[in-house]
Amino acid sequence: MLKRMFVSPDPGRLRLRSGLRAVLGIGLAVVVCGLAGHSLVAAVTGGLAALLALFTVLDATVRDQAITTALLPAVGFPVLALAAGLHDHPLARDAAFLAVMGLGVYARRWGPRGHSLGVFAFMAFFTTQFLHTLPGQLPELYSAVALSLLASSTVRFGLLCYERRLPAAAVPTSATGKGLARATTRQAIQATVGGAIALTAGLLLSEQRWYWAVGATWWVFVNTASRGETLVRGFRRVLGTLIGIPIGLAVVVPLHGAAGPSAVVVAFGVFGIFYTAAVSYTWMVFSVTVMAGALYGLLGVLDPALLMLRLTETGAGALGAMLAVLLVLPVTTHATTDAWIQRALRCVHACTAEAAARLSGSTTADPAPRIAELEALLGRVRLSLAPLVHPLSPLRARKARAGQVLALLDTCAHEVRGLASVAADPEASHDARLAAACWRVEASVEALTASDLPQRAGVPSIPPHQTVAEPALAHLHGLERALAELAAPLHSDPRAPLIGV
Repeated sequence: MLKRMFVSPDPGRLRLRSGLRAVLGIGLAVVVCGLAGHSLVAAVTGGLAALLALFTVLDATVRDQAITTALLPAVGFPVLALAAGLHDHPLARDAAFLAVMGLGVYARRWGPRGHSLGVFAFMAFFTTQFLHTLPGQLPELYSAVALSLLASSTVRFGLLCYERRLPAAAVPTSATGKGLARATTRQAIQATVGGAIALTAGLLLSEQRWYWAVGATWWVFVNTASRGETLVRGFRRVLGTLIGIPIGLAVVVPLHGAAGPSAVVVAFGVFGIFYTAAVSYTWMVFSVTVMAGALYGLLGVLDPALLMLRLTETGAGALGAMLAVLLVLPVTTHATTDAWIQRALRCVHACTAEAAARLSGSTTADPAPRIAELEALLGRVRLSLAPLVHPLSPLRARKARAGQVLALLDTCAHEVRGLASVAADPEASHDARLAAACWRVEASVEALTASDLPQRAGVPSIPPHQTVAEPALAHLHGLERALAELAAPLHSDPRAPLIGV
């Protein structure tokens, strides 16, 4: 798990750039709040707002990202006011919190922007519980959030501006339909039920820190689209917290709340969140836990017993999410997985087409953005298949099949990256064999993603291994073989054992 975090491909160094941009943007936000004379509580609120804006706003274009960022206060400020106003009314506060939670998940139906606004609204309510915000503090918090969003946006859209053009946070595959036929509706109900379970358990554990359990349930649901994904993510959230607490204590306790060293630890935590999020949820949660420990130290409330309570509350929240997805309107793993695999395969074809156009002399073709999109899609496939390839999975045939699919998709990505690298060489030339091979790749993808069986039967057979001198052809032949081999695990009975496995 740790090895994969450091050796996973990082096309265009997007993860590295994202991590550095986050540290700079959030750091600038906190500094601006300090220069404006805001309190530590307001500065922390502003820093969290900047983190959420940089982490959750993942629209495909810079223009759409800017619009979504500008809309964040429109949902955040009313929720802050609602939560602060209900501070002394526990029953109304709890009901409002669960309502915000359900609406936040339901907002996924409107795509990346709805997802981002839903997350920001929920975290606005959560932050008021974490900081015990009262109505009299709202003007200062509004100012801190506004300044922080401006500061982080200056970095994001000015100093370090680049288009990711990656698929945004997960939206369930059954995004169409009405009522309970729509997966976002089912998940909103699941999240609300899971949150209610977590809230009840959280209050039994602590009347002061109950909100941690609700927060854990929320983040288990974020970016998941099926029952299996949610179960695995709940386990990983607890594991990441369990690993992060002792290490966080070892690092943070000797600092005794000193501002400078604690800020450095927070910066490392922020970088870790953004660098690891795409490849390891466990290590992302670890980074969050270490960062939280440093924040507790800055606020003067750090205590080993407090962090152990956080672990217990996290477990309660994860359990609430797991019970909800198992018992309330479950969304199956198979349909979600199939949709992500098909999107990844279509992206393989798009990458190949861009590289082929570049080799044929096009000056506008650029496979690099498609490569980055493919890596993100493969991350979604891995997340969706995680329940099947988990070491504890009892479904041996499906586990073997899922492992083979992942291995072959990784091979496709490797060959596509190699092809794009060759296409980037200005001296690379095009010949008729490249066009023919690209056509066969297109035919393979169309057959693999066909919705009816007769077309699926048209998947080309595995081509004989050929030794060729041209690097581009070698990568295309490798891609052809991987696509042909995918036919068996994708188009046969998932419960039947694979031949040779």
